[in-house]
Amino acid sequence: MADEQTGAPESSAVRVALWRAMHLEADPPPHVLEDEIGRQLAAPDDGWRRRPDMDPHATSGFRASIVARARFIEDLVAEQADRGVAQYVILGAGLDTFAQRRPEIASRLRVFEVDQPGPQAWKRRRLAELGYGVPDWLHLVPVDFEASESWLEQLTAAGFDPGRPAVIVSTGVTMYLTKDATAATLRQISGLAPDSTLAMTFMLPPELVDDADRPGLRASAEGARASGTPFISFYTPQETLAAAREAGFKDARHVSGAVLAERYFANRTDDLRPSSGEDLLLATI
Repeated sequence: MADEQTGAPESSAVRVALWRAMHLEADPPPHVLEDEIGRQLAAPDDGWRRRPDMDPHATSGFRASIVARARFIEDLVAEQADRGVAQYVILGAGLDTFAQRRPEIASRLRVFEVDQPGPQAWKRRRLAELGYGVPDWLHLVPVDFEASESWLEQLTAAGFDPGRPAVIVSTGVTMYLTKDATAATLRQISGLAPDSTLAMTFMLPPELVDDADRPGLRASAEGARASGTPFISFYTPQETLAAAREAGFKDARHVSGAVLAERYFANRTDDLRPSSGEDLLLATI
């Protein structure tokens, strides 16, 4: 969980940032994603590479999954920006570094990062300390979910225009929420402007995960439980598609980990491949 005293990000957000950095260190080119800035933000101690969850071999599938989903999102945002969509919303932004790494795309957009107040204030300080700052097209939107604040109300107050198309992204979040909470979020998003796009990850039930990846999934679930943020919601692809359609989305598509593997890893000469367990919902309004 986020450190209530310092506002530091949750351990899961730091782990994702370090996996992105480890991809550059442990895996040969071509790299699916290049991100050292997340590690700089997190500022881990010198021994971070020796952490069990950073083991280059044992966690390679998780690392590949993280960089694959990030690359998919960035490709989607670039594609939508080329179509004229000018708003990008990241729900549960954590240590996302798109704005810092891809300013040639981000500066054409109004980028809104939504997160809890403490971790977001911490990130704002770190961006200033590292010399990035917060440009006028980047909006850090604090939302106290535990106090039941409306993320959409806070987003609109920060300058988001619900009457204009947007890309809305939520990665690595739904497993921590009840299905009712996710359904409510889907209904809110489906009420935004036509031609908006949602990309949202979800975790598969253990029985749908490849046999070789189940021990890793169990270990992740145990670690999440131990850190106070247990996985509570799993979805079949059919269930996710049905939830999107029931919420009012015009179109909903399932993007499997296998699709991402084929798109981003097919021509690699090493054995780096995304592990199964987390897929994507891609839906349009």
